[in-house]
Amino acid sequence: MKTLFIGYGNPDRQDDGVAWHVLSGIANQLGLETSPAWEDPLPSSPEIDFSFNLQLTPEMAEEVCSYDRVCFVDAHTGKIPENVQMVHISPEYQTSPFTHHLTAEMLLSMCESLYGKIPDSILISVRGYQFGFEVELSSFTSSLVNEAVERAVGWLKKENKLVHA
Repeated sequence: MKTLFIGYGNPDRQDDGVAWHVLSGIANQLGLETSPAWEDPLPSSPEIDFSFNLQLTPEMAEEVCSYDRVCFVDAHTGKIPENVQMVHISPEYQTSPFTHHLTAEMLLSMCESLYGKIPDSILISVRGYQFGFEVELSSFTSSLVNEAVERAVGWLKKENKLVHA
């Protein structure tokens, strides 16, 4: 079973870049060596690939639907009550007032419409507190990275139960 971990956010905007830290932690826990620089490619294995992007784009649909399972990782700003939330996601058409904003659910909808395939997908969302123009995570968001990593690795190993959205 081929799995993709895909994180997105802006590492130059503090907690918005938490996904890169989570992906790096997952790779390290799986015994894959990572670079300390987010600009460098993340490692892969025969069963697992990692991708970090500033944002999701429609062009990613072809790649995403070539996997059996996908774990999206992003930051949230507090509208979600949990500090680290893991939910099963499904294709959903969504509109956005921002022309450059694409959700994981909308990307899955494109996979379904364009390629007739939907990978089993989850979204792990980590609470962000500071979104200034800095590269370091806030101390609170930094403290949540390990929990997100553990939940992602548990999902990979099918040890955790998912909350269905």
